[in-house]
Amino acid sequence: MLENFFSAPKTLRRLRAGISGPYIDAFAEKLQRDGYAPASAVRYLRAAAHLGCFVQRQGGALSDIDPNLLEAFNRHLRRCRCPHFKRGKISYHAQFGAKLFYRHLVGCGICPSNSAETLPPKPALVTAFCDWFHTHRGVKPPTLRQYARSATELLRLLGEDLSQWTAPALRDFLLERARQGGPRAAQALIPALRAFLRFLQFRGAVRDDLTRAIPVVAHWRLAKVPPCLSADELDRLIAACEGPEPGRLRDRAIVLLLARLGLRSGDVARLRLQDIHWDCGTLQVMGKGRYEVCLPLPQEVGDALLRYLECRPANVETDRVFIRSIAPYRPFASGDGVSSVVKHALRRAHIEAPAKGAHLLRHTAATEMLRHGVPLDQAGLVLRHRSLDVTAYYAKADVALLKGVAQPWPEVQA
Repeated sequence: MLENFFSAPKTLRRLRAGISGPYIDAFAEKLQRDGYAPASAVRYLRAAAHLGCFVQRQGGALSDIDPNLLEAFNRHLRRCRCPHFKRGKISYHAQFGAKLFYRHLVGCGICPSNSAETLPPKPALVTAFCDWFHTHRGVKPPTLRQYARSATELLRLLGEDLSQWTAPALRDFLLERARQGGPRAAQALIPALRAFLRFLQFRGAVRDDLTRAIPVVAHWRLAKVPPCLSADELDRLIAACEGPEPGRLRDRAIVLLLARLGLRSGDVARLRLQDIHWDCGTLQVMGKGRYEVCLPLPQEVGDALLRYLECRPANVETDRVFIRSIAPYRPFASGDGVSSVVKHALRRAHIEAPAKGAHLLRHTAATEMLRHGVPLDQAGLVLRHRSLDVTAYYAKADVALLKGVAQPWPEVQA
């Protein structure tokens, strides 16, 4: 496999020598499979051989490579005098290539993974809570991790003897967290605590309904106007994604899905090829809590998806629609990647928006539907709101319509 990147016999012999040699051909095959450019793959292969040379000079073996040894290798690169290995401007590529080679060795079982060492084990009760919450509510892993951290901290501070838990102790715990992190931290903590306490009551571990002991942080959800883009700004944003490059075609399809259908970032990241029903022009979307709905696929959005799928790498083994535009080609790990696409598009369009993520376009889609006369209940169906009160939040954005229905206020009449 090295022959795909190097032709000189002397170079091939040198790269296959040393302790990295037995694994470097498989590493080259992985780089090619992941879609790295040949020039980048050449640098990373040289870095893998350089790392092996460094470890061998230290008197170690490949199994000794860990994050600490990688850090020592990075320090070595700044003063490297090793023959056959250049230093200077390409040291970044050497560092990244060494990290990729280490991950490859971990995947092969040569080096031990340090993930189990960095993450403390969860209590058995928290593990059971996460399994129960995922099974019965369909909660996604990022939310489960956040809830597990809160439940673990609660167990650590109040103790594992649940019979000793009281309403004042729970309130004191939440108020202390609010003092440390502010109201926003408390707002994020409240649903996690309530979910964990409901699980304990369901399991029979506590007799009383302790969820009533969790106070509500004062927050007036309807007090603000939702952040959204104007029609002109939305056109500029879509225009900033124009271009024949695969990355631009992908960005345009993502922006149109968010702006026309009001999808969440996670909905777009998890969208599968089989969710697009071309014959009937619909899109199957599964949102929060396994809430599945079939949405109409507008012509503009369908055309953008087709243009992207025609240039999408065909050798990627995934059924996800959207993948990264740079190697390694793989699906977005979460909705954060979709929000990053929107943030970069806003920067290209020179738009100073009140928010930078993908949810800005969901707000924009909601307000645009209401401005064009879509009834509140139908807009709520498209946005998959459980309550009409949530959809009513967007009605305040149509200032012109509100002026038409506003009643005069006697005290301020001229």
